[in-house]
Amino acid sequence: MARIRKFVAYRKLERPYTRTSKYKDKAYVHASPHKNIVKFDIGNLTKKYPFTVNLNVKSALQIRDNALESARQTSSRVLEKGLGQNGFHLKLRVYPFHILRENPLASGAGADRFSTGMQKAFGKPIGNAAQMKQGQTVFQVDVEKQHIPLAKKALERAASKLPCSCSITIIENKA
Repeated sequence: MARIRKFVAYRKLERPYTRTSKYKDKAYVHASPHKNIVKFDIGNLTKKYPFTVNLNVKSALQIRDNALESARQTSSRVLEKGLGQNGFHLKLRVYPFHILRENPLASGAGADRFSTGMQKAFGKPIGNAAQMKQGQTVFQVDVEKQHIPLAKKALERAASKLPCSCSITIIENKA
């Protein structure tokens, strides 16, 4: 399998351009790749918790869906080991709508016969990303008061998997 491109090429926000047309050959994005995120809600979904711990991004950028899934897996593992299956509620608050594209340039002998160069450089879909605004919440963990340090530890682990600097905020839920 081919390696994925470094995300520094896609980190900057761009206008989501997915041309659709009634003519099939003019509609450029034909299909979107599958999303790598398995679950958006984990833990006890019915219980109301008194505290919410949020992971917020500090700058506007795009985050690829495989980075979001990796962050979700590490944070849920920390929470499940410490609190069990029903001691928390972890929620992924963003969805990777944006389709990432790549214009593959051919190289090697005879490449000039089937390469268009930059003539039709729209690119083929290679992945998905979530477009984030500054200060937007990525992950939200609902816990009891005594479990706030564990929730912060889980979100710090998740932040290490994301391609940006993040901040953690604690909110008390009023009943």
